[in-house]
Amino acid sequence: MNYTEVFKGTAFTSDSSKVVRILTDCLFCIGSDGMIEKIIAPENDEYQALIDIYQGKDNYHCLADGQYFLPGFVDTHVHAPQWAQSGTALDLPLSDWLNTYTFPIESKFSDLHFANEVYEDVVQTLLANGTTTALYFATIHKEASILLAEICAKQGQRGLVGKVVMDDLTQNPSYYRDEDTQTALDETEEFILTVKELSKTTKQGVYPVVTPRFIPSCTDEALKGLGALAAKYDTHIQSHCSESDWAHAFVKERFNKSDAVSLHNFGLLQSKSVMAHCNFLEDEDVELFAETGTAISHCPISNAYFANSVLPVAHFHAKGVDIGLGSDLSGGFSPSMYDNIRQSVMSSRMLEDGVNPALPSTRRGLGHSRITINKAFYFATAGGGESLSLPIGRIEPNYAWDVQVIDTTIKTAKLPIFNDTLHDVFEKIIYQVRPENIREVWVQGQKVHSR
Repeated sequence: MNYTEVFKGTAFTSDSSKVVRILTDCLFCIGSDGMIEKIIAPENDEYQALIDIYQGKDNYHCLADGQYFLPGFVDTHVHAPQWAQSGTALDLPLSDWLNTYTFPIESKFSDLHFANEVYEDVVQTLLANGTTTALYFATIHKEASILLAEICAKQGQRGLVGKVVMDDLTQNPSYYRDEDTQTALDETEEFILTVKELSKTTKQGVYPVVTPRFIPSCTDEALKGLGALAAKYDTHIQSHCSESDWAHAFVKERFNKSDAVSLHNFGLLQSKSVMAHCNFLEDEDVELFAETGTAISHCPISNAYFANSVLPVAHFHAKGVDIGLGSDLSGGFSPSMYDNIRQSVMSSRMLEDGVNPALPSTRRGLGHSRITINKAFYFATAGGGESLSLPIGRIEPNYAWDVQVIDTTIKTAKLPIFNDTLHDVFEKIIYQVRPENIREVWVQGQKVHSR
């Protein structure tokens, strides 16, 4: 019974995509590696004995009335440099938004002072919003991308970071693209090796991610080379897939194949792959994702602005595809996964009911599309962990102690809890928590944020 930390309180965690498990007034015993070794319920014989041993010590933490544990969120799609433009110009068409705002901002990350300023702030902001793990797109700049991984390591966030590849001279702006294909591949390999070395001294882990921005920005040679690098070093892979009408059609015209099949042909779909958006996957694409273990990062807020559709997330998940939730900063304006959980539920209801009142109700929507708050919470936690093939996103033994401490009694953000059941409390937390309710955040057994 020699634990590094012992916590006492009530926790909510996903038992499955349908069921939220409530762990009432339990003891959570954390080992030196930051993993949950044991969860002890009040009726267990060890319960009081363990309290007697640890109570009053610095490594014993007891939640106050009105406080609860939630798993830390897993954000499976973040453009870290775009934090500098978040909340800007979302009324523009995607191509105008990219060329007027995004690419000029990202090109500035050749300046490491500017990169440091933005990356320190975005990592800190995501932690303060309860995001303990983030899958990041950086930029084409190797040194700035390494810097983002170093900042994640320093601040205690589990960061999966990708140096972006954009090598096609005809599809990318002259001021923001890789010098050439071989340089892009060489710098990606150097980036992978550097981050893998950094991870050896980082308790929560940082991970290099092979990151073609999307097929339209890359040459065939780069896509093939990136697939080979991912296989050589067993890295995670991320990209965008069939995000919009334009992106889906562009790839079909180029290869006479869908985005998903094309990515697979380059070795970019596998069990550690996460593809953002995927709104226009065809039936055979969905089957390919399920067969290869490729996950979808569902980005409900940004999809409302740029994807030309609502992702049929319930249908894809029912077909065996892993689903995580993504903020897609800054195509999504909010750094809060709470906002994205809420929007995923709302968007699914709109897809099921339809949005065109000129159509009869029987023809207006796509049946059986709605998801529950339980499922949306699952996507943001356990589903994100499964998408990344990491033991995170659940409060149970052999998972990392990545948690948020939620205080429902804060005077400026008090939740309306009056004799509610614990499941009602859970729903009110998910729908109504604001950043000030997040009192502490822990990653791999280390406190990384408090207010």
